[in-house]
Amino acid sequence: MFTGIVQGQGTLLNIIKKADFQTHVLAMPDELLPGLELGASVAHNGCCLTVTAIEEDKVSFDLMQETLRVTNLGGLNAGDKVNLERAARFGDDIGGHAMSGHIIAMSELLERTETETNTTLRFAVPEGLGKYLFTKGYIGIDGISLTLGDVTGSHFLVHLIPETLARTNLGRVQPGYRANIEIDPQTQAIVDTVERVLSSRE
Repeated sequence: MFTGIVQGQGTLLNIIKKADFQTHVLAMPDELLPGLELGASVAHNGCCLTVTAIEEDKVSFDLMQETLRVTNLGGLNAGDKVNLERAARFGDDIGGHAMSGHIIAMSELLERTETETNTTLRFAVPEGLGKYLFTKGYIGIDGISLTLGDVTGSHFLVHLIPETLARTNLGRVQPGYRANIEIDPQTQAIVDTVERVLSSRE
């Protein structure tokens, strides 16, 4: 489980490509290395990946075909940075909201609006996910726990504080960027349950 509070950004050093499979080698921030072991879970732009090798600060992760298809990780290049969060432990503060690290879709950034004190991003609503999105609800964008602003049938807004802009990739992404999306699992469970109950009564 993850909390959606990005702990740092790692730099992608190398991509080893095979048929429908990739190994990513990242330079991990020093503060995320203590206690890191083989088999540990680390979220990359919100996608849960497993540590497969550790060599000082160089940490490797394997990405299978489905991960490459559903997330933006398959489009990364050496030198790119990714948002990182190590798996939560019992007793940790849940500063964001509970997240599984399972990316359900990608969403295109449509517009970036910046003023002296505020930044607002407008994203397209991924097909079939609109029923899970509502104003003041939760959403995970590239592993960042965010509160939804205005939601319509075609787009949704998120408003970002300077700390989020400084600590994550959302400080630099521009229109056309495709972000990893994880909807709030509790909202999904409630909506799907209600739909099943109503359907059984018809």
